[in-house]
Amino acid sequence: MPFVDAKITVPVSRDKRDAIKSGLGKAVSAFGKGESYLMVGIDDEYSLWLGGRELEKGAFVSVSLIGDTPDEGCSKFTTDLCELLERELGIPGDCVYVTYHPMMRTRWGWNGDTF
Repeated sequence: MPFVDAKITVPVSRDKRDAIKSGLGKAVSAFGKGESYLMVGIDDEYSLWLGGRELEKGAFVSVSLIGDTPDEGCSKFTTDLCELLERELGIPGDCVYVTYHPMMRTRWGWNGDTF
């Protein structure tokens, strides 16, 4: 189950949240997953600074996944994510930062147990 945790500097309307969630549902195919396995968190109007200056439009996105994160999957997801955030929110790709966090199945819990 991928979890995409997005911290975004601009306000995100309900319609835009739905569009981003749906776009991420397609983008997780880079990891062989579909939207039914995806959890998304959106924290908008979040303050981010880079190089000593506050970003007017920017995003920091953390992606946690069970198992390994192949380089080509991370690259494809990053491309799709940056295109999505630019299209939906006007955030340029050079202001979007993404980190990947692979987790062992025994380190990810759900429903009273681990995977």
